Amino acid sequence: MWRSVFCVIVLSGCSLLQPSHHAGQLAQEAGLQKSNFNAGGFVLTAYSRIGNVDQPVNIYIEGDGLAWLSRNQLSDDPTPRVATGLALATLDPATNVVYLARPCQFTNFDLTPCDSAYWSNKRFSPEVIEAMNQEVSSFIQKTHARKINLIGYSGGAAVAALLAARRHDVITLRTVAGNLDHNFVNHYHQVDATPESLNPVDISEKLTALPQLHFVGISDEVIPRQVALRFIARQQSQSSPTPCAGIMMVVAGHQDNWIQQWPQLLRQPFPCQEVLRRLRYD
Repeated sequence: MWRSVFCVIVLSGCSLLQPSHHAGQLAQEAGLQKSNFNAGGFVLTAYSRIGNVDQPVNIYIEGDGLAWLSRNQLSDDPTPRVATGLALATLDPATNVVYLARPCQFTNFDLTPCDSAYWSNKRFSPEVIEAMNQEVSSFIQKTHARKINLIGYSGGAAVAALLAARRHDVITLRTVAGNLDHNFVNHYHQVDATPESLNPVDISEKLTALPQLHFVGISDEVIPRQVALRFIARQQSQSSPTPCAGIMMVVAGHQDNWIQQWPQLLRQPFPCQEVLRRLRYD
């Protein structure tokens, strides 16, 4: 059976509330409104707050959620028990904030069946990335916003990077405990490869000019620091290092301590401020 390294964290930090209710409560307190979007056979869940269409939209993408119950047992529902990506979004003071759940998360399987392959070996498949790309475009069309900032947590970082490589309206990319090279991560943990999923490190060269910050947890036992280093290394030539991509080590694990520090981390400057200013006003 295909296995995922993310099973090591799925049972931590469980809420007494049902996951969907807990997420709805978090979103409501932050003024985020729920919506559903149909794309590629998926019903995708989003929460958003749009206040000024002249400003960029900060788009958060959730992690893999409760994909596995144990090293060898796949979950029957990948909805995160603790939606870290959503929690980060609720702390963002930006005027325009959008949170995107991953396919099959927060889904009523009685009404909309969802193949478990899409939270296991196909979680970064071309059809998943295309569906989420359509969802992003739908928000942009509704708001008429011209620029977006992408923020991805854990597996959501892989989705964010893959989206950034195919879009022309992304001005920054932030990743938090990001799985930016699932082949390396799977080999590191001695679990099966996922050949049906796209790998962000393979398209990292397309992001050379994009301002990026990759936050890495010092105590993260799921995604080691080498993942972000490998991702950035692909963007560098022997003669000139990439000026726009940076790594920041944070006192955090894979899931713990990110929420407490996120307001401060959001204020961290990108490595290339001149490039960022140009992208904002192009």
